[in-house]
Amino acid sequence: IMTKGALADAVATACEMKKKDVLKALASIAEIATAEVKKAGVFSFPGLFRIKTRKKPATKAGKKEIFGKMCVVKAKPARTIVKAFPVAALKKEF
Repeated sequence: IMTKGALADAVATACEMKKKDVLKALASIAEIATAEVKKAGVFSFPGLFRIKTRKKPATKAGKKEIFGKMCVVKAKPARTIVKAFPVAALKKEF
């Protein structure tokens, strides 16, 4: 797994920039992505991935049959699930 510092080094050498400037750019991309996902529910990084959110509904408490046994299930509140999906062009590479 490539660390943030290693990624910054690779981008800095490829684009002939300072590592400090690349780290600032990466931080700003993370901030923009977070804000966009919160606002619109979708963020796409061209050529790499797409982040989507969806609402998972609340579940009621009660008894459920799981693997043939009756189990008591606690109630769970509704929540937002965040998932990342690779872009089709990236899938074709493998």
